[in-house]
Amino acid sequence: MQVDCQKITPLVDYIKIDRTTVSCHFKCPVSGKKIVSTVAFEPFEGKITLTLKDWLFHPLQSYKKYFHTPIVIYAQECNKSIILKAFKQVASDFIWDDEKESYRLK
Repeated sequence: MQVDCQKITPLVDYIKIDRTTVSCHFKCPVSGKKIVSTVAFEPFEGKITLTLKDWLFHPLQSYKKYFHTPIVIYAQECNKSIILKAFKQVASDFIWDDEKESYRLK
């Protein structure tokens, strides 16, 4: 499913960030009902994987990779944001409303 970030950002009610997860609360503009999607707090395209060997033999590079990998949570025009990843998990609960030009809950 191809989703435009500019069309889903109006659905974001609020975002809760924990140590390991991001909970995105989406609100239907028509009914006011909410749906929550929780995703891992990691880059859009996958996990940051480091082995014990990496940490032992390359501690500086491992530190930089783990703590300096950019993670985009919310961006109006970014197609690699956590919001997009979260929406894709619940996208089957939404339909596009041509009349209102926005997504709404089924």
